[in-house]
Amino acid sequence: MNHNKSYYAYILKCEGGSYYVGSTDNPEQRLSIHNAGRGPKWTALRLPVELVHCEKFETQKKAIQRENQIKRWSRAEKEALIAGNIDALKRLSKRKTK
Repeated sequence: MNHNKSYYAYILKCEGGSYYVGSTDNPEQRLSIHNAGRGPKWTALRLPVELVHCEKFETQKKAIQRENQIKRWSRAEKEALIAGNIDALKRLSKRKTK
């Protein structure tokens, strides 16, 4: 087992403005696969895609957990994360819990 391997949760912005959330161990390679049309149908039909956010994790499990968390978020929450606006992200998440 390679203990130095990193995993990533990422957000792509697709043609037309939609977002795709995924996880990988190689963001650059995965972006190339998406843009070559060899990724999921969602991105293949919305090319080109642009990597707009990427977070690094020590384990694949943590990256997938983060991917699943972000997938449940609203568009506004994703955009706050992409912009690095943590205050807006906190406000938006509090709004949902009320």
